[in-house]
Amino acid sequence: MIEVVAKLIRGPVFLAGEVLECAVTFTNPLSATSTSASSETLAWASAQIHCQFHASESRVLLPASEEPAQDVQASNETVFVPNRGERGQCILSTPPKILFCDLRLDPGETKSYSYSETLPLAAPPSFRGQSVKYVYKLTIGCQRVNCPIQLLRVPFRVLLLHALQGFQPPQEDEVAPSNPFLDEEEMGKKDSRLLDSAVEVLMAMTSRRSLHQFNISNGRGRVGTFCIFKTVYKIGEDVTGAFNFSDGEIPCLQYSVCLQTEESVQEDYRRSHSQPVAISTHAQHRESCLHTAGSNFSLPVPLSSCPGFSTNIVSLKWRLHFEFVTAREPVEAPTVPENQSETITWTGAGRIDVDTFSWDLPIKVLPTNPLLASYVSPAPTAHAISI
Repeated sequence: MIEVVAKLIRGPVFLAGEVLECAVTFTNPLSATSTSASSETLAWASAQIHCQFHASESRVLLPASEEPAQDVQASNETVFVPNRGERGQCILSTPPKILFCDLRLDPGETKSYSYSETLPLAAPPSFRGQSVKYVYKLTIGCQRVNCPIQLLRVPFRVLLLHALQGFQPPQEDEVAPSNPFLDEEEMGKKDSRLLDSAVEVLMAMTSRRSLHQFNISNGRGRVGTFCIFKTVYKIGEDVTGAFNFSDGEIPCLQYSVCLQTEESVQEDYRRSHSQPVAISTHAQHRESCLHTAGSNFSLPVPLSSCPGFSTNIVSLKWRLHFEFVTAREPVEAPTVPENQSETITWTGAGRIDVDTFSWDLPIKVLPTNPLLASYVSPAPTAHAISI
């Protein structure tokens, strides 16, 4: 028996365009005191990244040419097919890389190999929605002689930042003279230029603040105003806003704010022309505000959520969904006693005629630094199988 362990070196979250690095370790777990007859041999091992696409049959109509092919490959064939047995179709795959051929491990012996691959900049993001799913995996295939191929799959998450689509790393470092006083870690920093550029872009786009003020009104008159200081956020940030009801003509009894995503299938792939948009709620705030001059809310954008994106099949947009409950008639305010020694009990009205209305405010949600998302990701970075 040979134990195979694959570990993502930096964590399970990456930006499209980054380099994924994985350490793959092969171990013969028998004691080193065992006889040499207990040595184990593997014919070969190979690794490849692939993205599986799965569409809901009730919401997405794929052309016949894009329907996933049936997996009919026999399990004892020697061809490395990393997506064998997976749902949906493989829409993206990197060239396979051979880790070794003819590996012999004596009892207690361990050998490690390093795999690295650049994720395509044009790759779709990881997404599990109601209409489609995009799932990324690194698959490592191993085979003994005259035995079926064993597959070890390592799932990971890909974030997409459209501003990096045309990213070209500077070339001056490649022709500059090498510095012998820099260690290997310093020399390897050129591989993080894309990540550094992405962080700068995200900071520039999400740090801009300008007051956006909206008047809230219905058919009966003005309810109040709403203020928000920016409409572009990163996942992991808090969306904050404030209400001012002091200048309103119509009493607001209650309001709610929901942080939602709109998942819509592109027109050419819809099952029907009247197909509704799929709405998902990620955070919610509800508050009673009768006789309240002002109120505010804070809704976190989950780090596990997917930033907005668009592909040829589906698009994802973010919004704030507001719902207001207003009174049709003025509501008498509680009386404040002039003498503090007096005791007055105020009870709310037993019946109030109300109106309700809603409003949607589009916002943009961008990815964050993948290092931050990796720290809180529940996905393990190491996976193992025994062959």
